[in-house]
Amino acid sequence: MKSLNRLTLTACMALLPFSQTAGASALKIQIAYLGFEADHGPVLSNILPEPADAGLRGAELGISDSNSTGRFLKHKYSLHTLSSPDSASLITHAQTLYDQGLRLFVLNLNADQLRQIATQLPDDAVLINAGSSDNELRSNACIPGMLHTLPSRAMLTDALGQWLASRRWSRWLLLEGNQPEDKAYADSLQRSADRFGAKVIERKSWDYDTDLRRTAQKELPPFTQTREYDVVLVADERGDFGEYVPYNTWYPRPVAGTQGMSPVAWHKVVEAWGAAQLHSRFEKQAGRWMNSHDYASWAGVRTFAEAVTQTSSTDPATLKAFILSPEFQLGAFKGRKLSYRPWSGQLRQPIPLVHPRALVSQSPQEGFLHPVTDLDTLGYDASESKCQVQ
Repeated sequence: MKSLNRLTLTACMALLPFSQTAGASALKIQIAYLGFEADHGPVLSNILPEPADAGLRGAELGISDSNSTGRFLKHKYSLHTLSSPDSASLITHAQTLYDQGLRLFVLNLNADQLRQIATQLPDDAVLINAGSSDNELRSNACIPGMLHTLPSRAMLTDALGQWLASRRWSRWLLLEGNQPEDKAYADSLQRSADRFGAKVIERKSWDYDTDLRRTAQKELPPFTQTREYDVVLVADERGDFGEYVPYNTWYPRPVAGTQGMSPVAWHKVVEAWGAAQLHSRFEKQAGRWMNSHDYASWAGVRTFAEAVTQTSSTDPATLKAFILSPEFQLGAFKGRKLSYRPWSGQLRQPIPLVHPRALVSQSPQEGFLHPVTDLDTLGYDASESKCQVQ
């Protein structure tokens, strides 16, 4: 295995210009990671909780991967981290790190916290959002200059909508929870239905406090009784009721969305394109599976490292200009070279559709075309967004 890793690194170095590998000047690159440890409160299901270190472990792996190749170029990466349930301490620490000279930030935070940090830090800080899938950050309420490695909800629901359209399952029953995030996901599903010619025959809100661990078989069949549908779509990001919808619907129909078959940024069941090796490195380091927030944080760190490698610079303006340029490409184990949308700062990427033990498909689906790249059929295209990152 060690010899294989050496061969892999040698092959990677062979792709770099000779001028970058011969006589390279030493560079020290400091990257900040800030993570919010949200208290989601008790849920009425046996859902497995999000790991407390979700996101952080991905950023750490990104540093390790960057140092593995960076040492040939005399590039040394270091990570400054803070994970906290206290928003105020995160905002304060961001300013402290900036005052210490850090300009590159990977932020596993919610939308409000992202806005606060973006308002507080000067414009020369380069901010990557690895924590919020909020659609507004990519469409109507953009944070100037912010990049996004976590897919938006619109990218996730469009990925699912394309697959359902390819199967001609056009009649959707939409079930949503009572949290603001559930409504946001349900609204995104409605947008995807309109975009791909599906019809939401009914949209129902789950606002019961029933313990479905005991009563799912009794409560859910009548709740899902309505006109006939092809598929049940669930918007329950926290997991209050969605885990019990499969096999308990009025009609025997598949379930998708936040439960059932789900569109995600990353999952253990993605194995092709070298993903199994990424999982292996992550599991060895973290002792658990890599999830979407880990992947987004890893991609944020690797974005900075790729820009440093290709520009031989640590100047934040130079790095950001290159990241948003057509020349930037990120190898990210998804079968495609990834790039950023210059209007919204969103990382273009395929979206796996998975159930807990297998990969079902990956969007964009065949036949969904775009004048630039089919990856831009997922989420908000330039004409749909008021953002302007550049």
